[in-house]
Amino acid sequence: MVEENRKYISTEELRKHDKPDDVWISIQGKVYDVTAWVKDHPGGELPLINLAGQDVTDAFVAYHPGTAWKYLDRFFIGHHKDYRVSDVSKDYRKLVAEFSKLGFFEKKGHGVATAICSLILMFSICIYGVVESENFWVHLGCAALMGFLWIQCGWVGHDAGHYNIMTSAGINRFMQVFTGNCMTGISIGWWKRNHNAHHIACNSLDFDPDLQHIPLFVVSNKFFNSLTSCYYDRKMKFDAVARFFVSYQHWTFYPVMCFARINLFAQSVLLLLSNKKVPDRGQEILGIIIFWIWYPILVSFLPNWGERLMFVAVSFGVTGIQHVQFTLNHFSTHVYVGPPCGNDWFEKQTKGTLDIDCPSWMDWFHGGLQFQIEHHLFPRLPRCHFRKIKPIVKALCKKHNLPYTDPSFWQANVMTVGTLRNAALQARDITKPVPKNLVWEAVNTYG
Repeated sequence: MVEENRKYISTEELRKHDKPDDVWISIQGKVYDVTAWVKDHPGGELPLINLAGQDVTDAFVAYHPGTAWKYLDRFFIGHHKDYRVSDVSKDYRKLVAEFSKLGFFEKKGHGVATAICSLILMFSICIYGVVESENFWVHLGCAALMGFLWIQCGWVGHDAGHYNIMTSAGINRFMQVFTGNCMTGISIGWWKRNHNAHHIACNSLDFDPDLQHIPLFVVSNKFFNSLTSCYYDRKMKFDAVARFFVSYQHWTFYPVMCFARINLFAQSVLLLLSNKKVPDRGQEILGIIIFWIWYPILVSFLPNWGERLMFVAVSFGVTGIQHVQFTLNHFSTHVYVGPPCGNDWFEKQTKGTLDIDCPSWMDWFHGGLQFQIEHHLFPRLPRCHFRKIKPIVKALCKKHNLPYTDPSFWQANVMTVGTLRNAALQARDITKPVPKNLVWEAVNTYG
């Protein structure tokens, strides 16, 4: 009798509720109307809107601890009539459950404490070197060290944005704002909004903001059709200006990365001044102000404008290493057009991501991004566990005939530049997407 009174919702009916003001999702065979929750969702509105009208079990499992399940009941409206689970998803969910039983999501190791101590030490050395020394080479070294400080702040802020690296949510929030807004001038609120969209829609050309860099870069000739960005809510025009820049993008890639941080400054300010919802906007703005107080003051202690310009250029240039690292994991992997699909989570994350093969003593340099496949599959997992689970993930990919790419740092750079070069050559002659003239191709082999 209870069974007869159950309300069943078909996949076809579920798909109809995929608008910002009408959001239904399915989790573990149950359907939830989360329309009213969209504006309050801690991860922002985009993950829910982008996955609306679908089964989102794998994404939910990846991003939420077991304690989050109890909050779903208030949104329950019926059972998913034709709910199915693929073999890949079954194995993936088993892994999440196994890692949870082993306590991996709670055990954070001592890496965080070490990282914070290193941040304090590097910052102190920079201040002392600039204020107390008159030696040009000391100032140059401090500029480079400032760049490395910002990189390490980025890794700590990234971890704090994905899970509590500190003992409480309040202290964790402080670390987010401190390492992001105060130390690097980048809004942690902007980063979380951008980064969550990237994780959910990994390598979707029109939904993933981490691939939307027109007019400077494109990774696929699909951008030549002037796609509409569902993140920025605007058309990404591939016009004459974009075509010119893209035609030489494999040459401009590294120089642009040296000053890519300027774009992050701009994006942070634009979000904080927009009408979009930003949790604790006052904290965010205060943190940005603090950065733009201490950094110019520090630079002002240098003896002349030549050294001041040198300090800014070198500190920004060194952080270009991190911006290159951001691109290596995705630029040369599988891309697609369209919204993310909730029931192929494991497949999309492995196809759109690659690891960087490196020895353990270089883990500090990559900050966890060398295990990008593992991070995308288990975003709540502290980075100290990635190396030990890598063989498990690799074996699961092999079992289901999915790619597992882990080139060296050098090889990943070659692959990325190769992807940019291929798109550049196609952009130079848009009427011939793939150059067929062998003489023309030979002449342009090196750029």
